[in-house]
Amino acid sequence: MERPTPIPPGPGQESVWDYPRPPRVETVPQRLRVVVNGEVVADTTHGLRVLETAGAPVYYFPPADVRADRLASSPHTSVCEWKGVAAYHRYIAPDGRVIENIAWSYPNPTPGYEAIRDHLAFYASRVDEAWVGDERATPQPGGFYGGWVTSRIVGPIKGEPGSFGW
Repeated sequence: MERPTPIPPGPGQESVWDYPRPPRVETVPQRLRVVVNGEVVADTTHGLRVLETAGAPVYYFPPADVRADRLASSPHTSVCEWKGVAAYHRYIAPDGRVIENIAWSYPNPTPGYEAIRDHLAFYASRVDEAWVGDERATPQPGGFYGGWVTSRIVGPIKGEPGSFGW
């Protein structure tokens, strides 16, 4: 499949096509928040993001900044060719609402990704609100990837129609 034509970034933007492969982990200067059922489930100013070519940034929260009392282990796992085996987590609300596989983490990441050990990444598509700074993020297209889309990035982004095989 032919590589798509990247959209040139404007002022204050970055192109997902400038992200590296293999992915890079970096700190996030903005506050990150996740809201479910009207309550803040995760809130940090010490977040990390993983950037990979053509994908929206994936944001990771330190475990200390996540409401562990709202999460439980899920039997689901997956394997990333770069980061290793991911463990998944379900959300359980006091009112009984359950959201399966709302977040994932890497308990034993592969070398080079130790910084995200036990940090949690949330699917923007499975939470009520995902925030980067003062901007509400939307889910990366396609439903498979866990990236958060904001006005700071331009694509095309993996997961959009016609992107299979990028």
